[in-house]
Formats: sequence, structure tokens, C-alpha cells
Amino acid sequence: MSIAMKPSVEQISNLLSHRNELRQDESYWQDFLQQFHANQRTALASKPAPLMLFEQLRTWLSEVSPSKWAYGAGLAYTAAFAVFFFTPRGVEIEGTPLAPVNHEVLPTPSLEQLDQLDLKRPTEGVTGEQAF
Repeated sequence: MSIAMKPSVEQISNLLSHRNELRQDESYWQDFLQQFHANQRTALASKPAPLMLFEQLRTWLSEVSPSKWAYGAGLAYTAAFAVFFFTPRGVEIEGTPLAPVNHEVLPTPSLEQLDQLDLKRPTEGVTGEQAF
């Protein structure tokens, strides 16, 4: 049975002084980061799409606080209320019976006929013109 001894102040200072010597250079961390991201992409690519969608949905739902759930439920209730009460129902409206319209199509006068018209004669009411 061994008894754990507390390190002395001298041992701790030796460890702290050697800490700077054991530090990795910057290129090591860049390579590590690139390899880490590559491993993450490989792991994500190997999962089926429905499983990934389920995991994203589960993560999103777990991050939503209860107050946001309450606000969302209130908004959904308000939208359902508005749709239910403000959407017109299928009410049949009795309309007036349609009557045929009598109309006569007149031929358009040619330019020669327009030149021959007597311009001194008042034409108000003849062709539907209005005087302002």
C-alpha cells in the first residue's frame, strides 16, 4: 500500500520551468487542426442523411429554452385563431339572373369618310364625347 505524497514546491517549480521547453511549434497545431477537420468531415460523410437530419433536429430542440417554446406555442395558437375566424366560409350568395346584353357593332369609318364629315356641326352626344 503506497501513500500518495504531495509534491514539494521544488518539484512543482521544476515542472513549470520544463513546461516551456515541451511546448509544440505552430506548424504542429496547424497540422493537427487540418487533420481534425478532415476526420470530422469523414465521420459526417459516412452517416446516412436521415440520421444527420434527426441529430440536427434533436440538437436544435435541446437548445430551445422553455420560454421560447411558450412564445412559439402562443404564436401558433394566434395564427390558427386568425385562420379559423377570418377565413371566409363557403356561403352561397344568390345573384341576379344574367340577362343578355343587346349591342350593335358599328363599322369604323375610314379616313376619307372622316374627312367628309361636316366639322361645323356639333358632335356632342353623337359619338359619346364629353365636354369639360
